[in-house]
Amino acid sequence: MSDIRQQIEESLAAFGKDDLKTASIGLLSALGYQSEKTLDLDNTPDAFISEFDNRDRKLRQDKALFTRWKSVELLFQITDDEIRNAGSQATLDFGSGYAPGNFQSYLFFALDLEKDHYTRTQLADITREINLLFDMPAMLLMRHDGALTFAVIDRRLSKKDQGRDVLEKVKLIKDIRCHDPHRAHIEILHDLALPSLMAKHECSDFKQLHEAWRKTLDTNELNRKFYRELADWYFWALDHVEFPADVEKDASTRNATNVIRLLTRLIFCWFLKEKGLIPASLFSARHLAGVLKSMKDDDSTFYRAILQNLFFGTLNQRMNTGGRVNRKFANDGSFQERKDEYGVKNLYRYQKLFAIAEDEALKLFADVPFLNGGLFDCLDKEDDSARNKVVYVDGFTRNARKQPKVPNFLFFSDYRTLDLSDAFGDKKHKKEKVRGLINLLDSYKFTITENTPIEEEIALDPELLGKVFENLLASYNPETGTTARKQTGSFYTPREIVNYMVDESLKAHFGQALTENAGMAEADARSGLDILFAYTEKEHAFSCSEVDALIEAIDTCKILDPACGSGAFPMGILHKLVFILGKLDPHNERWKHKQVEKAEQIPDVSARETAVAAIEKDFETNDLDYGRKLYLIENCIYGVDIQPIAIQISKLRFFISLICDQRTNKNKAQNCGVRPLPNLETKFVAANTLISLDRGQDQGLLMDQRLPTLEKQLAEIRHKHFAAQRRRDKLALQKKDAALREE
Repeated sequence: MSDIRQQIEESLAAFGKDDLKTASIGLLSALGYQSEKTLDLDNTPDAFISEFDNRDRKLRQDKALFTRWKSVELLFQITDDEIRNAGSQATLDFGSGYAPGNFQSYLFFALDLEKDHYTRTQLADITREINLLFDMPAMLLMRHDGALTFAVIDRRLSKKDQGRDVLEKVKLIKDIRCHDPHRAHIEILHDLALPSLMAKHECSDFKQLHEAWRKTLDTNELNRKFYRELADWYFWALDHVEFPADVEKDASTRNATNVIRLLTRLIFCWFLKEKGLIPASLFSARHLAGVLKSMKDDDSTFYRAILQNLFFGTLNQRMNTGGRVNRKFANDGSFQERKDEYGVKNLYRYQKLFAIAEDEALKLFADVPFLNGGLFDCLDKEDDSARNKVVYVDGFTRNARKQPKVPNFLFFSDYRTLDLSDAFGDKKHKKEKVRGLINLLDSYKFTITENTPIEEEIALDPELLGKVFENLLASYNPETGTTARKQTGSFYTPREIVNYMVDESLKAHFGQALTENAGMAEADARSGLDILFAYTEKEHAFSCSEVDALIEAIDTCKILDPACGSGAFPMGILHKLVFILGKLDPHNERWKHKQVEKAEQIPDVSARETAVAAIEKDFETNDLDYGRKLYLIENCIYGVDIQPIAIQISKLRFFISLICDQRTNKNKAQNCGVRPLPNLETKFVAANTLISLDRGQDQGLLMDQRLPTLEKQLAEIRHKHFAAQRRRDKLALQKKDAALREE
């Protein structure tokens, strides 16, 4: 069956030279889908409208991005006839309607879109709008900017009207490169090929074929497969890494926390690579063989020279601009020559590991933007109790005794068979196939946009990180050596439960706001909120004054998860609030005005003007959701967890969420158009929420008149810290924060 993969690659390449219809039929033929059932239509968008837009539900051309359609082709229809007898000569039939429990047929369309970047939501909207014109599922092959997106939709019979169906989730295999396709996309298409489905499932009629498609495009199975592979790698790595023992003396705990930290940083970089912000060449063993002096299995050259320099010297250091050199190698001369660099942890190290000249090594990282955000802060710190002493955690240093050992084979080795039964406590794991982490990551497709109940990319999304890391966190406990899950109650909350908790808590909060501030009856508020919260195309039913009351309630709400784990509930809250703001305020006029209003209260004129200008830029230069997310995160959402690594993963997911809505421009001088990430140290905190704060003996008896002033000062410090970018500024603000809290 391996020749199917080759045929898929060849047919994808044809999209660069053949007309859309010929190339599309060629790809579907390679997958085993052929039919003579078709209509001979002109391929213009107007001809499509004339032929098919004649039902009670008209195509909403704005939603379908109709003005961006270049051409549209009806390829053919697949029915039971084609599944049982390939090549049936029957005619196309649109009038038979639905039989209960039988979808009857697929329609395959090919759509040529204007050259542009399209978001997952835009492509899902096109799919949904076209499907509303037909009584059967319409599969779409959309060509755009040298890539293809294959879109399918789940449909079910209406519970109220058995003669109608309900459109459910759109699933997309998005951005399949026509030239040099990602191998994960080849594997997904291979699994959808009719011979592959026949080998795994019984497909003797259309209903069985549809069910086989559903199972094949189940991202839960994809996530389980990835987690199993990553867990195997994690337990393998624990036995082969070494990190400085200055802070954590227990080797097993030290290795576990550092390997999980490595995974969070590297996987975030992998998402950045998917967005085109980090060059793929930095993860290519073939390319690095000419860059590093050694790529031997037992050396740690990749981790030190590439990953540590990427983490600490690149993503945590401003780009070189306007003749100012920020990114450079640390001075390797005498202590006297380099004393000015003492304690500076965002200069490149390990120059001697490179086989290329210094300026060529710097070029490897030159186009990667500065990200900030704390995830890539080097954790090696000066010891306040001992002069000229550094306490090492990451080991980003010239001191060979403090440098970490993370061998190259952990990243680039082919499959090895290992006995991991002790690590898992299960004899079933005696013969596990494990491969290098870069090879593992490279075999999966990642998407930086988290899936929703109505649209889903067949790829690994950031929510997966929560599931993966909470399971890895459950494998150790720093205090007892028992599993962290048993000790701390760590469990990943399924998305369905999160969605329910989010909806019910927000509806209670908004319902109160509507009854108290907008004069609505409780029943009317509840029914209106049910419509607002639903993932449907139905417009909300609130008046202008009621919308104002809801946006005020969103802007002023404070949401705390006291045991947030890897951020499932805070992230669910963020997504729902962004969705609601999108319905209430589609163009962000009200939400932006709220943020400007607050900035205009800043007493200092210069600071006020800077803040207002920053808000204007955030809303104007990024996707609509970016301005919603950024200010919701700063003002509304908080999380606490007893495990510091869990807090790091929560922050990671929020960072990815912000990055995905930023518009980037490699040609733009100012940091590739990327706004550096905010600092979330005061938003997500590692602490035990079962232990109360020590507020002092007298605070419960009498209100200290200084408290309002101190609280206002603390809020101002935290606002500055949220946006601070320089290491010295962040450290200074953190000290002021601690002093104010103490006072």
